[in-house]
Amino acid sequence: MTGPVVVGIDGSPAGTRAAWWAAREAASRGRPLLLLHSWSTQPLDVPLAHEALGKQRNGGRLLQRTETELLHHHPGLVLTTELTSTPATEALLDLGGLAELLVLGSRGHGSTASFLLGSTSLYVLGRARCPAVVIRAGDPAVEDGSGRRVAADRGEVVVGVKETGRTAEPLLEFAFTAADRHGARVRAVRALRSSGTVAPVRAMAAGHVDSHHEAEEHARLAAVLAPWREKFPHVRVVEQVAAGPAAAVLLYAAEHSELTVLGRRRNPSHLTWRLGPVAHAALHHMPCPVAVVPHD
Repeated sequence: MTGPVVVGIDGSPAGTRAAWWAAREAASRGRPLLLLHSWSTQPLDVPLAHEALGKQRNGGRLLQRTETELLHHHPGLVLTTELTSTPATEALLDLGGLAELLVLGSRGHGSTASFLLGSTSLYVLGRARCPAVVIRAGDPAVEDGSGRRVAADRGEVVVGVKETGRTAEPLLEFAFTAADRHGARVRAVRALRSSGTVAPVRAMAAGHVDSHHEAEEHARLAAVLAPWREKFPHVRVVEQVAAGPAAAVLLYAAEHSELTVLGRRRNPSHLTWRLGPVAHAALHHMPCPVAVVPHD
């Protein structure tokens, strides 16, 4: 992909934090940044003329203010803005057809994107044709309003490896490229169903799995990672096989992560957009940005 990094903003703290993350990411990728604001996100709502004009003016000021702040900290960034009356869902999905990356803000626990309300953000994540990243408001793994990262102890990109075939390639490419770009480690995590009594999450994340499966699953994980180790020889890799619910294993693995990468199957019919339970849990509770990467 060679398109822009697109971020939706709405003036909320979550949207502002997403814009800062998107600007840093666009600068590191050498890609342009597109700031998008939809002043009317309800397709059936027809506001009065003076109300519509006020929303447009406020949206324009928001875009101008955000553009000025981001360019102050990223002077070499190519940045454009788009003010639209198109519903946010439609606007983001349209841009996702050409974008390299979509970025959404999130209120965090118990909620999803503030740029899009409720299930609408999940709809975008489930149907976007490009990778999409959700940024939580107040996330310690993300730069603050001054452009400085709040937490300095996060140096890993966690990637959940549910499948070890070719379907894992888009996720691993995204994870290794991000780690190489930002000087981070890759922690490749494979969660297994446990037998008998399930140990606490910390024990599971430490790699305590049944000996009958451990060697085989480590071998599978090592095999799928081998070509990426060769392609990115300077990226350190941690292989982690753990027994227990995938969401719980990933949540603990991401304790010191600056990004968690999950996969989503593309649906050729475009009729189904629901995310799986692991992605759902991660989007609500992960202590870092979450990237959802579509794959076949």
